[in-house]
Amino acid sequence: MGRRSWGAAASCGVLLLVALVLGGLPTRGPAAVRDDATISQQRVDDRPDIVLILMDDFSMELLSTMPEAQRMVREGAAYRNSYVVDSLCCPSRAALLTGQAPHQTGVRTNTRNGTPAVGGYPAFAAHDNPRKQFSVALQGSGYTTGFIGKFLNVYDVRRVNGKIVPPPKVPGWDDWQAILSGGYNGWGFRSTYLDEDGTMRLRTHAKPPRNASHEERDRGYATNVTADMAVRFLRDHRDDTSPYFLEIATYGSHAQIRKAYPGSPAFPSAFRDRAPRGDLDGGNCGLKRCGSLSLRDLLGYDDPRDDNAPTYLRPGGRTAPAPAWRTNPIILSDKSALRHYRDRVQMVQSIDRLIARVRREVGPDTYVVLTADNGIHLGQHQLNGGKGTPYDSDVRVPLAVVGPDVVPGRRSQFVSNIDLASTFEELAGRESPAFRSGTSFAASLRAPQARGGRYVFFEHTWSRSRPAEFDPDKESGGSTDVVPSYIAVRSARGLLVRVDLDKDWRGTDYAWELYRYDVPWEDRNVFAEDHAKPWVRDLKRRIEEFDGCRPAVCRALSR
Repeated sequence: MGRRSWGAAASCGVLLLVALVLGGLPTRGPAAVRDDATISQQRVDDRPDIVLILMDDFSMELLSTMPEAQRMVREGAAYRNSYVVDSLCCPSRAALLTGQAPHQTGVRTNTRNGTPAVGGYPAFAAHDNPRKQFSVALQGSGYTTGFIGKFLNVYDVRRVNGKIVPPPKVPGWDDWQAILSGGYNGWGFRSTYLDEDGTMRLRTHAKPPRNASHEERDRGYATNVTADMAVRFLRDHRDDTSPYFLEIATYGSHAQIRKAYPGSPAFPSAFRDRAPRGDLDGGNCGLKRCGSLSLRDLLGYDDPRDDNAPTYLRPGGRTAPAPAWRTNPIILSDKSALRHYRDRVQMVQSIDRLIARVRREVGPDTYVVLTADNGIHLGQHQLNGGKGTPYDSDVRVPLAVVGPDVVPGRRSQFVSNIDLASTFEELAGRESPAFRSGTSFAASLRAPQARGGRYVFFEHTWSRSRPAEFDPDKESGGSTDVVPSYIAVRSARGLLVRVDLDKDWRGTDYAWELYRYDVPWEDRNVFAEDHAKPWVRDLKRRIEEFDGCRPAVCRALSR
């Protein structure tokens, strides 16, 4: 008997847990034979295994170059309207783990930004988010949970009495192999692990010397180390009598913080994927020739910003121009933007090989989910390089799911990364707690036309970059600091943004931007001419209700 579908498990989650306790749950027959081992045990717990692959700073134009990712898109459910609630690393990851928006997690920036902390792991811990992770619920219901790779900003080693000690243990995870901040550089970093008695330990991944071969250096490359860890987890647990959940979080395709080797590009790929020295058009760009990649692929690149300034809405419905916030000097050249783009394409090819290795290891009753924490802009909107905006380049992310009962094809439902926690819980036969602000999209996996979200919301808090801030990439212009605080909502018709031009966190100076999707990027603010139309008034009402919303209201607003 094959493993029962997620739908059946979801409809009888309570009975499933009772059956586990009483030992009365039916077992499944032998699993499929793999190349290197035959499954000899039968599962007592018939729920599906789940693997989440989370990429870092992954913009959509990269996806078309990745053969294995494209295979997932063809063979599974692919969501064309998949977004993140905040296009900044730490707020986005905290939202994914908890199913809550940043105003609920309290994680609004990447670093502490004062006392009490408003960002980074310190804010995550201070607001009781560790116990709210979906992994806690899955672990409590019998799943073996594993985490490998990048966790949250400021989650790193500490120095206590002159000694380097590991960061705090994070609840909800049976296997905890977080790669710490040195992973940004590609080589030479630390990771954590739990020893047999559950004590947190540190492991050092030494950087191979400069004169080492490309093959030796590539063995120490962060993405490849992450893939090796993931394969070991999958092999260790595929014969278990209970299911597993594994999150694999890569550092690619984020820019480096420090050069691991002299001459390293800002976006360092594995050496096997780089062009020979002096060959500007060579290298491994997956499904495309590197020389064919052009700035035309970056929709909205160098789009004039004279017509993007926000608009004030005055009493009585009058409008007036507001000060532009896109005032950064344009320092990213076309040559640099194209080099960064091609380097990023080469960088994600190692992630593509990770995807292939994972899919070879898992069984047919495993869901594999591919997505990212945010995108980036690289010259779009004349914003140099960075992220944090509500625009398509920054907030749209890939979402592809393969697994049992998944009907292949594109999906048009609007999905946010705060929906993932509830989705994983439904797949695991769990009812989501009331504090989740996201809504499961599991039904759409087997029913592509299932009812789903029609709106997604974005929020972002401006902050000045602090020491240990990893996101203003100086080599590509570092525009992140200019992005103001905002709340935004997106529908099929357009994007409405309420920006706060007052950078004091205690004050407000609201202005508006509205973009119709007559073109595939946000080319012209039309709020002054369209703000009174019914569909725009509806978006405005939703923004005002989303501001500080409680979970039940947040969920209702997306429908």
